[in-house]
Amino acid sequence: MLGTAPESFVDDGARTGGRRELLRFATVGLAAFGLTLGVNYGLKLSVLPGKPVTALAIATVVATVFAYLLSRRWAFHTRGGRRGFPEAVLFFTVNVIAVTINLCPPLISRYVLRLEVPEVSFLVQEIADFVSGMLLGTAAGSAFRWWGYRRWVFPVAGARQTSAGRSRSARNASSIRSR
Repeated sequence: MLGTAPESFVDDGARTGGRRELLRFATVGLAAFGLTLGVNYGLKLSVLPGKPVTALAIATVVATVFAYLLSRRWAFHTRGGRRGFPEAVLFFTVNVIAVTINLCPPLISRYVLRLEVPEVSFLVQEIADFVSGMLLGTAAGSAFRWWGYRRWVFPVAGARQTSAGRSRSARNASSIRSR
């Protein structure tokens, strides 16, 4: 009885860990967003001026590789359940689906709503591309990624060992219980 913590303390620790994980996921996502933005506009304004969706797709793939490295090593470093190649395949599969989700709004904007030159001005076209692809598409793709990473790619909380031999979440849970 004395060695156990009330259930609410344990739940608070789990929620804090989840918030920290979400904050790290968001930080990785923000960095990947910046990379996507730079690569997208770099391609769109130079070598792919007539292919905005292709530019966004390439930029998103580049940012996905970057995000995998940071997610694996930092954002979800204590989660696991899979190792090596199967984990990478699941990560990229989730991201293929997320890229598809990400590309739906700009495809609709350009080719269904016809928000492109000559139907609209260049400024309206660029604002529509930004809002549909970089904001709406990225938000929808990110929501799917968060769910997919936790569901399939890194499904087991506390599965990875730290240098001390136990996962951080396992150490946190035992320190809370010993109080």
